[in-house]
Amino acid sequence: MAPWIGFPAEWATSLGAVLGLAIGSFLNVVIYRTPLMLERHWQAQITPPAEPETTTWNLVIPRSHCPHCRHSLPWWENLPVLSFLLLKGRCSACHAPIGWRYPVIEIFSALLVAWCFHRWGLSASALVWSGLSCTLIALAGIDWDTTLLPDHLTLPLTWSGLIASALGLTGVPLQDALWGAVAGYMSLWSVYWLFKLCTGKEGMGYGDFKLFAALGAWFGWSALIPMLLLASLAGIVVGLVLQYRQELRENRYVPFGPFLAMAAWIFMVWGTGDLLHGLV
Repeated sequence: MAPWIGFPAEWATSLGAVLGLAIGSFLNVVIYRTPLMLERHWQAQITPPAEPETTTWNLVIPRSHCPHCRHSLPWWENLPVLSFLLLKGRCSACHAPIGWRYPVIEIFSALLVAWCFHRWGLSASALVWSGLSCTLIALAGIDWDTTLLPDHLTLPLTWSGLIASALGLTGVPLQDALWGAVAGYMSLWSVYWLFKLCTGKEGMGYGDFKLFAALGAWFGWSALIPMLLLASLAGIVVGLVLQYRQELRENRYVPFGPFLAMAAWIFMVWGTGDLLHGLV
């Protein structure tokens, strides 16, 4: 799909960078709060509260605050990257350090969205690929922290990939996207059960199946093997490094979701040029 006419390419890239910074700031909230929201929901199902909760707690409410002293952040402390620099990486109230991951995610999101707008211009294709990129950032962060890949992110990602394919926004024929989703899920599902039957242990979670199905919907079935090999190689390298540094978790489990996301980003930027060339 061609870019919308009358908008200079460099302006589109700049707009994408600014939009990506804002989205990256929100992604930090998603990564931090989503596991807590799931935990609260699961806990309520196991042990229903004696009285209905009167406080709202979601991705928007309460407003952003310091996790150490609960200091509510004014708007000028919520500016992506800039606030981190102005505050010198510390809370203005309790002076606790602010993690470097916050500006890193904001910058990475800005780079990915800017690249999408540079590649496809100001177009619907740029928007959908930006959406994929940013959702993968959230999933990678959540999975790395908690080994969870929430259904309310992975399942819509699969459906949106199929819909974007049907609308001609991804350059992947709908038939390839459909079988990509099927093959993505079934391949890791088969590996999971083969590993479990042979060892009696679970080698991965069901969220990995759903994420790989989503990538199959976005990139088509022919991209699955290269992405899986790339993700596996990166996961092995990182796992060995963590083992050498004695930083593996107690169950010696390395989340696979971040490496699937990394493979998807690499394939989007460098591995799909010929496939998507006709979109511009």
